[in-house]
Amino acid sequence: MPKEMFKATAVLQEGVKVDVSARNFHITIDEPPALGGTDAGMNPVEMVLGALGACQSIVARVYSRKFNVQLDDFRVELEGDLDTDGFMHKSDVRRGYSDIRYTYYIKSPSPKENIMKLVDFIAETCPVDDTISNPVNVVRKDVVVEMTQEQA
Repeated sequence: MPKEMFKATAVLQEGVKVDVSARNFHITIDEPPALGGTDAGMNPVEMVLGALGACQSIVARVYSRKFNVQLDDFRVELEGDLDTDGFMHKSDVRRGYSDIRYTYYIKSPSPKENIMKLVDFIAETCPVDDTISNPVNVVRKDVVVEMTQEQA
């Protein structure tokens, strides 16, 4: 299967609120008041956790039949450790998550052995897990500056 290209656009609004769009969908990302925002949406690092849990959930749904697992309920609870001193340049600690932990909550009448095979498969297959678990080539492609008139 060929590579697919996915795109998103993030547009800074007032304060630190950001409108993010992909295809025909929009979400608002913001920071809590303690981090300078208005709490109008999840912050970017919460979105990362949400994206991971959503991706794991989708993989579970799409491949559950392959492992003969009936999913009556599937939930992922995630948490991550992030030292904000790195982002604030107060210390030399990593700026992103140092650790992410998740727990699956699964309700199913299927044999536990099948469920565990599905769970292992999710970890091997989830694209978001792969993206944040392994180095990714992130490159600034360009900078486009539109000059404006100075106000007198």
